Amino acid sequence: MEYPAINFDNMNVKIAIGDYVLNVLYVRFGYFYSSMHRHSHSNKSYELHYIPGGYGTLIANEQEYPITPGTLFMTGPDIAHEQLTSPNDPMAEYCICFEIIPGPSWPYPAKTLEEQESYTMAELLKETLFWFGQDTQNMLHSFQQLSSETIHRYIGYDRMVKQIIEQLVIKLIRNYTDNRPSIRQPLLRTLDDDRLILIEESFLTNYSAITLQDLANLLGLSKRQTERTLREDYGSTFMKKRTVARLNAAAFFLRTTSLSISSIAHKVGYSTLEHFCQSFKKHYQVSASSYRISRNANTGE
Repeated sequence: MEYPAINFDNMNVKIAIGDYVLNVLYVRFGYFYSSMHRHSHSNKSYELHYIPGGYGTLIANEQEYPITPGTLFMTGPDIAHEQLTSPNDPMAEYCICFEIIPGPSWPYPAKTLEEQESYTMAELLKETLFWFGQDTQNMLHSFQQLSSETIHRYIGYDRMVKQIIEQLVIKLIRNYTDNRPSIRQPLLRTLDDDRLILIEESFLTNYSAITLQDLANLLGLSKRQTERTLREDYGSTFMKKRTVARLNAAAFFLRTTSLSISSIAHKVGYSTLEHFCQSFKKHYQVSASSYRISRNANTGE
């Protein structure tokens, strides 16, 4: 079955919930014809992943989770994860990435039932850094509506897009809480948003060659400003973040390919095999060759 496409990066969607704001960075849909190596997001970013079809494996927090049609999972700040797709039936995925940032202060304690419920949902969302399960809320229908709005862009589509994303967030929380009964009776996109997306994609796809100056040029910042941005949003320096991205990619290639360790070292950006081996062992507390042997043994290969 083919699913309707979404590739909507230029978002202008901010959703108030409790005393927070959900700043939606992008909504995307795609097929995993190749696997996605280990990565994590900034200290404010969350990703909602919905799998309408196909099969694979999610690895998060060093645990493996089988992905089947209808799988839903959330990855929050600092949750390193990777997605391995089935070559015979590749995963399809809808993905919403958003930041949770402080919003206008509400009166506290909450005075009305509406305020109480909004606070509760906001805290559940913010505190759930990782969740994995099967969707019980028919989220596929909402994603199909979202796709139709972004493709046709009929009058009022921007308002509809915001409403549908808000519905998807509520459905996500309902999945968290197993349909807990309600306690109630029945802004502009910023330059920082664009920069955050560029940073994410640079370290995910260009980890082998990216330099601090390259990233600074891409962001339109000085090298000092770029380093400050990385410290504020990721708690990391450029060199450390690039190293982690390279080593995560190397670990992925060690597990999923028969490339030599020397070839992998070169592929992820190391000029010498010795430097790669030292870095890998320091990060993973095991040599690259031992890592490959142990992981292949675990998978029965």
